[in-house]
Amino acid sequence: MNDDKFKSFWRKPRKGWNAVLIWCALLGILIFSVVLVAVSGKLDPTVTQDSIAGVLVAVIVFFLGLLAIYVAIPFIRWMFWKHWRRTLLGFACLVILVALFYAEEDWRGEHAWNKFKGQWEAKGQRFDWQSMVPPLMPVDQNFAMAPIWVESMKAVLGPENSREWYGNNFAENGRTNFTNRLDLNVYRQQDLYSPSRESKPVTGNWQKGEVTDLNTWQTYYRTPTKINLPSRKTVTTNEFPVAPQPQTPAQDVLLALSKYDSAIEELLQASKLPYSRFPLNYVTENPGMILLPQLGALKRCSQALQLRASAEVQNGQNERAVADIELILKLTDSVHAEPFLISHLVRMDMVNSALQSVYDGLASHKWSDAQLVELDSVLGKLDFLADYHLAMRGELGFEDAIVSFLRHHPEQYPGMVGESGNNQNISMVNYIISAAMVLHVVPKGWLYQNQRLCAQSIEEFYLPGMDDQHHTVHLDLFRQADMAVNNARAHLTPYNIQEALMLPGLNQATVRFVHSQSSVDMAREAIALERYRLAHGDYPDSLNALAPHYIVELPHDIINGQPLRFGRTSNGKFVLYSVGWNEADDGGVVALTDGGEVDVDKGDWVWRYPGESE
Repeated sequence: MNDDKFKSFWRKPRKGWNAVLIWCALLGILIFSVVLVAVSGKLDPTVTQDSIAGVLVAVIVFFLGLLAIYVAIPFIRWMFWKHWRRTLLGFACLVILVALFYAEEDWRGEHAWNKFKGQWEAKGQRFDWQSMVPPLMPVDQNFAMAPIWVESMKAVLGPENSREWYGNNFAENGRTNFTNRLDLNVYRQQDLYSPSRESKPVTGNWQKGEVTDLNTWQTYYRTPTKINLPSRKTVTTNEFPVAPQPQTPAQDVLLALSKYDSAIEELLQASKLPYSRFPLNYVTENPGMILLPQLGALKRCSQALQLRASAEVQNGQNERAVADIELILKLTDSVHAEPFLISHLVRMDMVNSALQSVYDGLASHKWSDAQLVELDSVLGKLDFLADYHLAMRGELGFEDAIVSFLRHHPEQYPGMVGESGNNQNISMVNYIISAAMVLHVVPKGWLYQNQRLCAQSIEEFYLPGMDDQHHTVHLDLFRQADMAVNNARAHLTPYNIQEALMLPGLNQATVRFVHSQSSVDMAREAIALERYRLAHGDYPDSLNALAPHYIVELPHDIINGQPLRFGRTSNGKFVLYSVGWNEADDGGVVALTDGGEVDVDKGDWVWRYPGESE
């Protein structure tokens, strides 16, 4: 009898409030469909152009809504009016099962993390973020607290954020008219964010055997630019100082950069202070919100100093050029203790700028023996393999702090995860997890599992893969790390999504560290070769002739522990190279990307001068 009544429900006419509610709901769905089509048309012009597609979408949505309502109402009535006891029991069982699932996942994830963490802490490893924070420095001996830095950083941070950096100890915190005196841009304002490379000159690229072409920079600085005034008038002017008549390229470049002379001189004096620690807000609850404006300023300073040093070499001002190169390296050292991977990546870019100026002087045989000795001395203090361990341990502590924050604020996850690249599988899974985190429905145990897998790869592969004591790398461990990443990307789970997102970035960073140290090693051997040439009139036939008189100890190839490849060329010069990340001797050939940039994953890492050939 009950079954017959239930079946007959489908044939009953809809009357009264029942019909009103149904048709109001359908009308609402139709209106929503029309609005949706209209909005879609604004977002995608092709929908607007094809009105038939819009009508079809509206009709389909309308009838789907009709079907849903006519099915949903009798089903809900059947559940809650006819069988409410069974429904409540079913919901109670479902709630219990969900609660058990969350409790099990939370316990299992936290237990796995604590077990892993305990094993490595017993070996002396530290995971807590605060153990990575560099110690405080006396203000009067702190390079980062020099007046030029305080004023410039306040200009960048603004009153509120600068108070976070400097507290209330500075009465002028409420001011908004600070000047960023460290904004040493070598380009005009209109070209700073221009994607076009044609309008901007570039410095040389020693990795491709290119010296800095000062002629292009001279033309650039002497070409007036158009700027718009507040009065809506357009005037033509030069942003950089220029001489009435063209001078030599080096002189015109130095004149243009003279607008920064006072700031550079103040930096030079401040660099004599013995310590450096920027007042970052390490105690913030969310470490992902720590501001790092000093990195952009440091990089711009190094670019200006590199161009100035290259011009000084060509202008016969070698002592000033050496001082500028040393200042670049002192600026590099100012963030040496920061436990952020990005800080060390910027440091490597800055050192590459210094190497370009060294290269420009070597290629034109401008350096004296005493200047070469001094350059070798400052380069010999760099150890990116040791810095790598600091950066990776900082990543461990940073990850621990981030995950701890996300456990209490999961809705912040979408804004803190990295890009997933072109892998659509990762993009979709990451999107789903991001939505679930926003809704606070992801078990906390999943965060622990992601934390454990990422930390496990760092501890088992990345850290032991870099042997700074023997100045070499164990590429087999990094290959295993690659396999782990590829496996995670191919078989995504809620436990390994962060591994698939984060570790590819660590792979790329690892190559950068090794390449940077190899670059420094080759620069030091190139300096020793130039010292030999100055003493003997020619380059040696073997690197063995350099030690110990011209270099205390010959650096070996970090990749395989063997001597760096060296050979004299037919035009009386030389080629010096490492076999590179692919471990294959490609005969001193540099691999390039489709865009013409050096591909450090392929080919050899080479030091050669323009015009050299086998």
